[in-house]
Amino acid sequence: MRQGVTRPETPRDRAEREALETDLIENPLTGKPIPRRLRNFHTGADAALRALGGPLAWMRRLRAIEVALEDHDVRLREAWDALREQEPDDALFARAWCDLARSWDFGEVNELIARHNRHFPAEARLPMNPRTGDYVEVNGRPYRRLSLDERWILERFPPPSG
Repeated sequence: MRQGVTRPETPRDRAEREALETDLIENPLTGKPIPRRLRNFHTGADAALRALGGPLAWMRRLRAIEVALEDHDVRLREAWDALREQEPDDALFARAWCDLARSWDFGEVNELIARHNRHFPAEARLPMNPRTGDYVEVNGRPYRRLSLDERWILERFPPPSG
């Protein structure tokens, strides 16, 4: 029989364990059976058939958006370094950097984002929120992505102040 390897308890692990023990003492449900929640959810044959086709269109599109964002981040970092070498003066560099940010081309990734915003709710079969009349949030966040522009660049790579 193979035995597992256990790592030593860290201070963080100890603090989490102690917090859980405290929660168990104060929890009114300790020692009682957990109530069952009935849900109108079941997997059907259509879900199994969809899964055979691999990642869905919205999954591939979100991955393409993430890859494009990483690519822009790398290219912007390289542009920052190259421009900084050319222009050591902070004020001139800031002006040149803002000009570059204004002229940066996000056309391709913004098209992917627009398609995501347009098609994702139907493709992912998001339910509607009856109070708002819009689709529900995904993991507590709106499903819509914002298109990229110079603000996106300047948030990640702010020009030096001064």
